[in-house]
Amino acid sequence: MQEIRVILVDDDDNELGTMPKLEAHQKGFLHRAVSIFLFDLDGNWMLQKRAAEKYHSANLWTNTCCSHPYPKEDTKKAAERRLVEEMGIQSELIRVLSFVYRAELDNGLVEHEFDHVFIGFTAELPSPNKEEVSDWRILSFEVLDNEVQNHPEQFTEWFKLIYRKVNLHLELNKIHVKN
Repeated sequence: MQEIRVILVDDDDNELGTMPKLEAHQKGFLHRAVSIFLFDLDGNWMLQKRAAEKYHSANLWTNTCCSHPYPKEDTKKAAERRLVEEMGIQSELIRVLSFVYRAELDNGLVEHEFDHVFIGFTAELPSPNKEEVSDWRILSFEVLDNEVQNHPEQFTEWFKLIYRKVNLHLELNKIHVKN
């Protein structure tokens, strides 16, 4: 199997080169990432629980899908590809924001990412890849926010940093779906 490489970037998302994914997380080098948030047609959030076999943040709840683009791959194409690979869903995605974050994980790895965030809406239910995802659920923002506040240890570090930014973007831009 070919080694997965991530795209190293500077604070402005200019490409600097590539590095093996695990090494980038061991050394805490800034690299490009994508995060996808899917919503059902009532505006509820679709979350996934990361598989137990993941080398970091295993068994934690997070956004619908997150990954890294391959070298020379467009971020939207990477987001669409990984959404199908992880959750078995095709959805039109819209890039809504990007941000840089750094989070030190319990196992000594470091998430240091220039994250491109996409949203989409779907009536489709997921058919998750069990190597990536152990569970999924759909819940309202109010329930989600309450769970993150009361049980932060059950969520990935990046999810805790971003979910309110995504919700604020939805509110400010009046993005919602009506039945």
